[in-house]
Amino acid sequence: MPRYSPEPLYSHGSAQKTAVLLVNLGTPEAPTAKSLRRYLGEFLWDPRLVEMPRALWWLILHGIILNLRPRKSAAKYAQIWLPEGSPLQVHTERQAKLLRGVLNINPTGNIVVSHAMRYGHPAIPAVLNQLKAQGCARILVVPLYPQYAASTTASAYDAVAAWLRRTRNVPELRLARNFCDHPGYIAALAASVRAHWTKNGRPDKLVMSFHGLPRHTLDRGDPYHCECQKTARLLAEALVLAPEQWQLTFQSRFGKAEWLQPYTQATLEQLAQSGIGRVDVICPGFVGDCLETLEEIAIECKAAFLQAGGGEFHYIPCLNERDDWIAALADLARQHLGNWLNLPTIGDPASAARAKALGAEH
Repeated sequence: MPRYSPEPLYSHGSAQKTAVLLVNLGTPEAPTAKSLRRYLGEFLWDPRLVEMPRALWWLILHGIILNLRPRKSAAKYAQIWLPEGSPLQVHTERQAKLLRGVLNINPTGNIVVSHAMRYGHPAIPAVLNQLKAQGCARILVVPLYPQYAASTTASAYDAVAAWLRRTRNVPELRLARNFCDHPGYIAALAASVRAHWTKNGRPDKLVMSFHGLPRHTLDRGDPYHCECQKTARLLAEALVLAPEQWQLTFQSRFGKAEWLQPYTQATLEQLAQSGIGRVDVICPGFVGDCLETLEEIAIECKAAFLQAGGGEFHYIPCLNERDDWIAALADLARQHLGNWLNLPTIGDPASAARAKALGAEH
């Protein structure tokens, strides 16, 4: 097997384009046990997610988890599956399409915008190969995780690095790290909450639920917990909320180990039991609705809150395709693209002619 992947054909004077690659977590191809087993096998084998000896984890993963969890997860996905496919896939595709339009609103714009998934399809290496084939010599990678975590953002970087190790002609790369405090992102979150309140009235408590991580990640130096705290604080300030009017929580706990607290479902049950009549829940750590928001929060946690005595539960959707979020994403991309935006997209004909005169064959 060759050490390096084949390179696309190159000719002097050809277009030298700039690309933005949006990266999201991933999704199964269908809400079936077979598809979930394949997806979970790739997802849960990532050492960024599970930090334990590989041999022991392989036995647990293949001996227990992949025999029990796929069918249960498939049933959950079936509840939220869209006619076009997985909600996360659909929203990420739409965000890439809308971002392409905003970045290329200038007639001279020539920014290629694509998307990839860390697990599943379209895979990061395959999309990077496509971008190279399109003549993209400069690629900005933007993981769609507002808060940095080793298990998400760094894992996306790992996939890019693995592709680089098999690439002979490496393009120029830039990596966006996070946007937990980006003004446009915070403003879009606040606007989505205000719009919901204008239509439905205000709750007794706003719960900001972020995806959870094992507690040991904080002890080992992962900044995720702190960045979630920053986002929640900035959103509360933008909404002019008093401390007793909002609550930060963490969802999606997996396994028996301690995770970041307080836990979302347990908090909602406690709020219901304490006499809170209505809660609204928003998930600022997700920019597109997915299983964790549509099923875990809008279905499971809603049921838990109501069964515990709560009166009214509202889920506030993710930013998805909101105009203000796409504008914020474009601003974020432009900040990282920087001087790339001023570089020519077409090769210099004189340079190409000179190269051919000196004996270049391509």
